[in-house]
Amino acid sequence: MKDMTQGNIAGHLVGFAVPLILGNFFQLTYNAVDSIILGRFAGKASLAAVGIANPIMNIMIFFIVGISWGAGVLISEFYGAKDFQKLKHEISTTIVIGFAFTLFVSAVCFVFALPMLRLVRSPEELIAPSAHYLRIVFCGLIFTFFYNMFAAALRAVGDSRTPILCVAVSAVLNGILDFVLVAVFRLDLTGAAVATVAAQAISCVLCVGYVYRREPLIAVRPRECRVDTALMGKTISYSLATAMQQTVLYVGKLLVQSAVNPLGVDAIATFNAGTKIDDFCYQPEQSIGQAMTTFTAQNHGAKNVRRMLQGLRKGLVISFAYGVVIGAAVIAFRTRLMWLFAGDGEAEVLRLGRQYLLIMACLYTMPALTNGFQGFFRGCGNMKTTVAATTTQMIVRAGFSLLLAPRFGIAGVAFACGIGWTAMMLLEVPLLVRKVIRLRRRV
Repeated sequence: MKDMTQGNIAGHLVGFAVPLILGNFFQLTYNAVDSIILGRFAGKASLAAVGIANPIMNIMIFFIVGISWGAGVLISEFYGAKDFQKLKHEISTTIVIGFAFTLFVSAVCFVFALPMLRLVRSPEELIAPSAHYLRIVFCGLIFTFFYNMFAAALRAVGDSRTPILCVAVSAVLNGILDFVLVAVFRLDLTGAAVATVAAQAISCVLCVGYVYRREPLIAVRPRECRVDTALMGKTISYSLATAMQQTVLYVGKLLVQSAVNPLGVDAIATFNAGTKIDDFCYQPEQSIGQAMTTFTAQNHGAKNVRRMLQGLRKGLVISFAYGVVIGAAVIAFRTRLMWLFAGDGEAEVLRLGRQYLLIMACLYTMPALTNGFQGFFRGCGNMKTTVAATTTQMIVRAGFSLLLAPRFGIAGVAFACGIGWTAMMLLEVPLLVRKVIRLRRRV
């Protein structure tokens, strides 16, 4: 555990973010390894099928993750205020509510997998395999919830290292199972889906097991699992806001996917590979934003306004510098990065991928800033602002993707992404300035 209400600010942010970055990289390898092995050993049709399935899968997963993040903000506040009784009640309340909700979502998604795929204009020949892949993954959502709930609790009290160890083990297992089931036994999408669920189950068992053996402060025993009515309203409000934010984000991505799908299998495969690379590049920016959330929330609970503002400034500088460096690296190595997914035999996918990554790499400093803004707003409890900003960004991005993709192809989708981030910043910057002015008056 780490108390961020005192000590070196930049050290806290970087020290918290680095394990989080590594953990998120391991998390991303689940789908990336699926895509690489499927693309190499099962063909571009399977790669495209996973590309279509991923946005739907991520909507459900990140709705569940959003519940955990919302609770994590409250846990951070209670930890900063040293109110450990409320901290434990908050964890208990979230477990009860989240468990019931996850079971409901899993059942609904399993039943309606086919209609959801048709809703996003998926090519008919890819609907059946994509639905099969999704249904297997949906069976493992309960593992996703419990891992993310306890990982969020650990991060809320300053421990970002333990979750990475759990994910690292499961990511290695996922890679091994992917290769064995897909490349050796030729189980195609079934093998990839089973490997993903098994890996999620392992990360869940490891994380929950660690908490109950080593961290009694956040370990809620079965007899303690109850809903605290005094906290329930705020828990639902925070969790629903962050869950809606994540859902809006991935619904928007689903709409963007629907703009890509009519462009054909080559474009779908390119977009799937390109977004995997983007995700790896964005993760450090998102991790710094999450570090800013925990830092801000702990100091908000401790009523240390001056330290909150110092954390905002230093966090933005760190994130922007990273955006410049990673953008230059992707421009330099974009051909090699695309080759990981497509190989030499898919010349059109490689050509489209180089074009897409060149445009996106020039934009990476924009999410570097918006993730910092979002992290600060979340830590302050301004959930409505984060939801509004994300919603604006995705509506604009999806709308321009549908408008530009038919004319400019995959490049139009990349340009639409930059337009969406611009709209997000136009909304957030004035609100951030107003928030900072109000906080400075309290110093």
